[in-house]
Amino acid sequence: MADNDRLRDVAEDRDFEIGAAVAAQPLRTDPAYKKILRNEFNYVTAENALKMGPLRPDPGVYDFNDADAVVDYARAHDQSVRAHTLVWHNQTPEWFQEWDYTPEQLEEFTREHVHTAAGRYRDTVDTWDVVNEAVADDGTMRENLWYETFGEEYLDDAFRWANEVAPDTDLYYNDYGADGVNVKSDAIYDLVERMLDRGVPIDGVGLQMHALHEKPGIDSVAENIRRFKDLGLDVEITEMDVAYLPGDDPGDQEARWEKQAEFYRDITEVCLDEGVDTMIVWGVRDSDSWIPNWFENLTGDPLLFDSGNDPKPAYDAIKDTLANYEA
Repeated sequence: MADNDRLRDVAEDRDFEIGAAVAAQPLRTDPAYKKILRNEFNYVTAENALKMGPLRPDPGVYDFNDADAVVDYARAHDQSVRAHTLVWHNQTPEWFQEWDYTPEQLEEFTREHVHTAAGRYRDTVDTWDVVNEAVADDGTMRENLWYETFGEEYLDDAFRWANEVAPDTDLYYNDYGADGVNVKSDAIYDLVERMLDRGVPIDGVGLQMHALHEKPGIDSVAENIRRFKDLGLDVEITEMDVAYLPGDDPGDQEARWEKQAEFYRDITEVCLDEGVDTMIVWGVRDSDSWIPNWFENLTGDPLLFDSGNDPKPAYDAIKDTLANYEA
C-alpha cells in the first residue's frame, strides 16, 4: 500500500465499502468536504435528507431537492447509496400530529410515504433503512404511534411496502446500542427472527456503532454479528463514530486519537473476520459531527478527518487494516 493510496481504493481492492453520512448543504457549498467525500469514500448515506420530517415540509408536499443532491452526487462519483430512513419515531413532520389519524388513515399515510420515497429511488439507491430504532433500550418495543396502533406488525408492512416498489433494493432494520450481545440486541434478534418467520422481506440488520459513553467489547460484537448472519441476514456497521467521556479520555489529543484509532482498527478487523463488507462513519469530518450539539461532556472529534480536513490516526488504522489484515 502506497502512502498516497486513497481509502476508497484500498477498500475496493478488498471488496469493502467504506462510507460516510452526508449532508446536502456542505455538499453544495464546501469544496474541501466534496473532495474528501469523493476521494476517500465509496459509499454514501443521506444523513437527514430522506428522513420523514425534512422530506415532508407540508401536508401532501415532498421536497426531494436535498435528497436528490446527495444521491446524484454519489452516483456521479461511482458511490453506492444508503437511504435513511422510511419509518422512525423521530424527525417526523411538524404538521404530523398523532391524534389526527385513525388507524386506517395512518396505514394509508405510511404506505403512501414508503411507496413514494422508496419508489422514487428504486434504481439509484442500493439500501434502505426501512425501520429505524423500533426497540427501546430495555429491550421492549418502543412505544411509538405505529406500534401503539398496529403492534410490531407495522414493521412487516413497512418492509413489504418498500419491497413492492423497490424489489432490487436491500432492506434493513437499523438500531443503536445493540452492537454487542446485550438485552437490546437480544430483543432485536428475537424481533427479526419473528419477522423472518412471518415471511417479511428483510435483508439485513444495521448496527449503528455510536461508540460514545460505553464501547462494546470486540468479542461481543463478533458474536452478535455471527448470530444475525446465522439467520441468513447481512450485517453492516451503519453509523460509526468514537468519542470519549472526560474520565475515559487519556488526557491529550494525540493519545486520544491513538486510542480512537485502535477501536476503529478493532472493528474493521471484526468486520473482515465475520464477513461484514460495509462500514459507514456518521459524518465526513469532526466539524460535521452531530455529537457536540447533543453531548457537552463528550469529546467532539469522533471521525476520520479533523476539522481542518486532514486525516487522523483512525483513517490510517482503517486503511492499513483493509490493506494488510489477514485473519
